This record gives sequence, structure tokens and C-alpha cells, in this order.
Amino acid sequence: MSVRHFLSLMDCTPQELNTLIRRGIELKELRKRGDLFEPLKNRILGMIFEKASTRTRLSFEAGMIQLGGQAIFLSPRDSQLGRGEPLADTAIVMSSMLDAVMIRTFSHSTLTTFAAHAQVPVINGLSDDLHPCQVLADMQTFYELRGDITSKTVAWVGDGNNMCNTYIEAAIQFGFQLNIACPDGYGPNAALMAKAGDRVHLMTDPKQAVAGAHLVSTDVWVSMGQEEEQKSRLALFAPYQVNAELLDLAHPDVLFMHCLPAHRGEEISDTLIDEDPRSVVWTQAENRLHVQKALLEFLVPH
Repeated sequence: MSVRHFLSLMDCTPQELNTLIRRGIELKELRKRGDLFEPLKNRILGMIFEKASTRTRLSFEAGMIQLGGQAIFLSPRDSQLGRGEPLADTAIVMSSMLDAVMIRTFSHSTLTTFAAHAQVPVINGLSDDLHPCQVLADMQTFYELRGDITSKTVAWVGDGNNMCNTYIEAAIQFGFQLNIACPDGYGPNAALMAKAGDRVHLMTDPKQAVAGAHLVSTDVWVSMGQEEEQKSRLALFAPYQVNAELLDLAHPDVLFMHCLPAHRGEEISDTLIDEDPRSVVWTQAENRLHVQKALLEFLVPH
């Protein structure tokens, strides 16, 4: 049986993705009840971090421990990757010692190259192209609070970054309509847009994108590695701030999500996350833990 990787939402069928979401909800309930559930006892997850992390490291490490296994953290300075060892060599060695590998990296090709030479599941913890684990948690959050997202309208406001790209994949896999509002020249991956067809619409007006939306999501305007563009980006993206007035144009039952970390006063207004009842950001963040536990249970042999 060939090994399964999770580098993209497209690596699973829609049915598998929905099963992961429902399983994440079940595992969340088990944890709330305090039930011990350790299907991955004696299994080890290796975690390679080229980018800084709070939620990704905590959720994978805590999740693996809660499932009865262990997780080992590696940064480039902690391994020979930082001294130029080929990815293929590292993948072969790590596969012989670990049961799965999660990688948080810059170039998406790092993931695909590693996975091509790995004999254990490889999970995308974030790349410059995609962030599938986060959007899986977003989908769990919507399902918990509003039910099936199929045929609903989702609005993405801001930068056409890795999160935006992954929302395009989610629109394809989960069957919702996606409106994307970005400044000209800052849109998402064109190939993904073409693949999505009429399911996704790109525009420059955030009010048009949000109109009637059941879910509104955004992210920082300056991602890791773009710090030199900060001044120009802040000026260009200023009209794309998500605030209470913008959310008022959405569906009455709209949910607001942000993958965090957030820059209050920039991509969101100062009090949106903390005071607006439409914000479900803290539930969304917690669900990284639960849906990734479902993913680990699904991918890691036990």
C-alpha cells in the first residue's frame, strides 16, 4: 500500500475531508470529557520548522502526545538541513526512524521533494503556496457552528496568499462559492483560479465580495518573508480592512475567521476579534488541535 501524504486539500477526496472534520469534532468531545484515547502509542512525528510558529507547533506536538505518541522538533540550525544536506537524503533517513513528518517551510517544492523520497506520511504545516491544515480547521469550525458549508458563500478579503490559495482548493472540495477581494496584482495563484472555474470570483471591491457571505476570512497583509514590502503593502491594502461595518454587509449569520497572528488596526479593526460576536477566531485556533489529531490518526499506521 502506497504511503499517503497531505500536502494539499487536493490530496484527499471530498468525502475523506468531511470525514476528517467529523472525526475532529469527535476527538474534541473526547478531550472535553477527559477520555484517554491513544491510538498512536509509540508512534513518533518529526517536525521540521523553517518558519516561526505558535499554533502549528503547539497543535501538532500536543496532538501527537494526546494520541499517545511523541513529537520531535527540528529547525534548520538543529539539523544537517541547515548545512546543505540534500532533502532527499534527509527524507530517506527520517523515514527510517519516524512514523510521519510535518514540515513548515517557505518553498512548496521543499514539501514535494521531501515527500517524493519519504516512506512515511508527509504533512504540510504551511508553505508559501498553501496552508491546508489551517483551512481544514476553518471548515471544522464552520461545520460545528453553522452546519454544511456546501453551496454557501465565502469571502476572502486581502492578500491572495497561501491561505487564499487554500480557500480556492476548499471551494472546489467542499462545494462553496468563493469571492476574493484583492488589490490588482495581489491575487491568488492563477492556475488554481482556472481549476476552480465559476466556483471562484476575483474582484477588487471588498464590499462586493462580502455581500451576503456566510463566512468572511482574512490574513495579515505582510507575510513572513515580505517584510521589505511592509510600507507599500500597508498603504495599498488599507481599504481591505475587515471591520464591523464590512461584516454588516454579509449574511446575518456570518462568521468571521482569521488564521492568526493578527495585526489589529491593519487587516482587522482594533476590537473585531475580541468584541464582535461574529468572530470565532479562538474556536478556529483551537480546532487546529482537533482536526490535526484526526489527520494524524488517518495518516499514521497504527
